This record gives sequence, structure tokens and C-alpha cells, in this order.
Amino acid sequence: MLQEIRKALKQLQQNMLESVRLRKNLINSLYPNQQASARNLLHYLTLRAEDIRQLQENLHETGLSSLASSEGHTLRQLQAILERLGVKIAPSQLSKCDQHFARQLLDKHAELLFGCKSNPTIPHLMVTFDTGHADDYQSVRQLLQAGMNVARINCAHDDEPVWLKMVENVRRASAETGLPCKIYTDLAGPKIRTVLLGKGLKKGRAKLTEGRYIYLAEQDATYDSKRVVLGCTLPGIVQQLRKGNRVLFDDGKFEAVVDKVKKGVATLLVMRCSGAKPKLKAEKGINFPDSTLLVNSLTTEDEASLPFIRQNADLIGYSFVRTPADLERLQDLLGDGDSPSIILKIETPEAVNNLPTLLLQGMKHHVFGVMIARGDLAVEIGFERLSEIQEEILWICEAAHVPVIWATQVMETLNKSGLATRSEVTDAAHAAFAECVMINKGGYTLRVIEALKDILQRSGAHRDKKRFTFRSLGIAQRFMKG
Repeated sequence: MLQEIRKALKQLQQNMLESVRLRKNLINSLYPNQQASARNLLHYLTLRAEDIRQLQENLHETGLSSLASSEGHTLRQLQAILERLGVKIAPSQLSKCDQHFARQLLDKHAELLFGCKSNPTIPHLMVTFDTGHADDYQSVRQLLQAGMNVARINCAHDDEPVWLKMVENVRRASAETGLPCKIYTDLAGPKIRTVLLGKGLKKGRAKLTEGRYIYLAEQDATYDSKRVVLGCTLPGIVQQLRKGNRVLFDDGKFEAVVDKVKKGVATLLVMRCSGAKPKLKAEKGINFPDSTLLVNSLTTEDEASLPFIRQNADLIGYSFVRTPADLERLQDLLGDGDSPSIILKIETPEAVNNLPTLLLQGMKHHVFGVMIARGDLAVEIGFERLSEIQEEILWICEAAHVPVIWATQVMETLNKSGLATRSEVTDAAHAAFAECVMINKGGYTLRVIEALKDILQRSGAHRDKKRFTFRSLGIAQRFMKG
């Protein structure tokens, strides 16, 4: 078995080194401090491109590392096993990216993005502002004193005068308390929302029924207004749809399938309605998970916000980024120097599929991050796949030493009602895998921060990223003393 293990590991090492050699020019084009991370990312992708479950089983049986939890230092972990098996590694091939190097690099990137924090054992905390925080300085100060590290301003709401008041309140509270806080601004992106064009327009809601047809129309198309006809806030979408494509409304509460498209009108068959009252209102989101739409990730409104963001923000969230070309465009518009660091919001299947190339494009700048935007992502890929995909994003980003923000519906019931559900407490514990956790708007945000700090402190003591650590267990101690 040891001979088989040595042979398999040596072949993997060769494949990893070859993967880097073939992309030498790409790596050299990256920001100098990102090149070690790019090489490790390629090493990890090489490893995960193969099914090594039998090799892992053999490694485990012989008491050796099974290569699990080695995302940040993949080649060096493999080489350490080879050395234990008596294989000499040429100095020129020995990776300098070991566990400590990887951890320090990721921590450094997280600090550059999210600032210093008082408790190093839990992730940074990001809090979403609502309009009230523009005029309520004391509430901003309380959030900062409670543990907020990053203030999130969503540019899909309010306007520049309101955003500026929020920024000024954060800067003032930070100066008076001595507590650092970064400003994060979220670009709105090409959010596609419903418009009621036919039946239900006067009441402001249209009734949908499973098994019945509805229509999605361009607003200048010819349609029967006596039927349930919906429009899009973004023109030009309907003609890009194809028969069999799914169309989801209101965060996936309603699912329909395209039956046909003709003259700017798509006939949709309603497949699923959720909720006791299946009625769809205007201004609800629309998702097209099966369609590749020709839509700019950076809208005209987003570009108009950039001067304000460049002057006032530390971080900029790029909504609905899909391709490296999308990212390159924003990088060019922001330019070099003191521009805000970009956070890639992963919320579409295309962004998930393109994640490695998006990360490599991001590495052309000295630091950037990734947000797992679980709201739209769950709708786009299917709720049943969210757990799997968010794990994969965490693994790949750790391999690239890229900090991750865990976002959407974190302790949301607690934030809205004052009482957490059991499932969201478990979800919050998983947020310890990320470098930053985002809290949405709500009436109990201070309570959420306190609960999160307690949960993350307990969860974080058991693991370091994906590697579980064995602190003493109270259960075990009590048993042994008994």
C-alpha cells in the first residue's frame, strides 16, 4: 500500500507543478503578492479535478494526512507526506507555502479588507444600515461598541446625501470611540423586478395558479391585458428566453417554465406556488437560472455611484459579477491607488462556474474578497444545492487565500422578531468558516451581534477554518473525572 501511495502522490505532485508551469505567463501578470496564492490555487484545483477518495482512505489507514483541510497549502502538505515516506524533494520544487504561511497570508488579507478586530478568534462582523442610521448617530455608535467592524451601505436604496450621512456617522463614532470601522458599499447591479401589466394591475397583485399559463412581456409588446401579464424592469429580456427555461419570481416562491416565445411575449406554465396566498406583487425579483442573458453586470446607475464610492468607501461589493471581463471592467473604472477594494458577490451559477478565473482576475490587485450572497444564489442554483456550493466556494477561496463574507439571512428571525430559530443558530455556527459575517437590517441588530459573538466564539474554539481542533471537551472531562 505504501508503494501505491508514493506513486499516486508523486504523480499528483508532477501534475500540480505542470499546471503552474503551463500558466507561468498568467501568474507573472498578477500582482506580486498574489502570485504564491495563484500557484496554490492551481495546486488545489489540480488535486480536486481528480477523485482521490481511495488514496485518502489508504492514507488514513496508514496514519498519514489524508490531504483534507490542506486548501491553503496543498502542495506543501502533499510533499510533507512524501518526505515521511522517504521521498526526497528537490529544493527547487519544495513549496514555501506551508500551513503557517497560508494562514498568515489569509489573515493579512482579511485585516487589509475588514480592519483590525478586538477578538481574533471570531470573524469580522458587517452590519447593514437602513435609512434611519443616517439621522441616528447614537444607534451607529452603539453598533460600533457592540462589535461592528464593517458598516454596509446598500446603494440600491436611498441616495448620495443619505449615504454621506451614514458615512459621517460611522467616521464620527469611530473617532470618538477609537474603534476602527470600514465602510462597505454595495452596487445595486442589474436587479430584474416584476411589473404588473395585465390582470391584477389595479389591486397591485396578480394571482398565480399551478398548472395555469401566465405571460412575461416586454412593455412595448402586444398582449392581452385581461390575462396575467408580467413585465420586467429591464428591457430586452424576453427575447433571450428559450423553451424549457425556468423563470423564478419573488425569491423563488413562484416557479414557471417557458413554453414559447413570440413577438416579445413569453408564455409561461406555472409549476409551483408557495405560500397560503399565491399572489405576486410588483417590484419582486425575477431570476432566470437556465438562461444566459446578455446583461451588463455594471449598470449606468452603478457607474454614476462610483465617484461617491471612490471618495467615501473602503470596500465595494460587485453585484451579479459573472465573468472575468465583468471584473476587469470595474477594475479599470476604479483604477489603481487608493480605490476601494472589490468584493465579488457570488450569486449566479455562471459566477460559481467561473470562480477560479474570477479569483485569478481579482489577483491583478493587491487585495480583494468574495461574498457568498446566499439569497439570490440559492434561488439561482436551487435551495437543495446551497449547502454544497457554499462549501465549495469556501474551499476554493481558502486555496486562493481570499477572505470570504458569509451573507444573507444570518440570524434573520432573531433580527426581525427578537427570537432565533434553532436552524438559524446552527447556520450561524457555520459562519465561523468565513472571515466576515454579514447581518441584514432588523429591529434587534444589537441582540444579533451579541448572540453571534457567543455562537462564533464557541464554534471557533473547535476549529481553525476547515481544520477541526481538539480543545478539551466538557463532556469528556466530566466522564473521566467520574
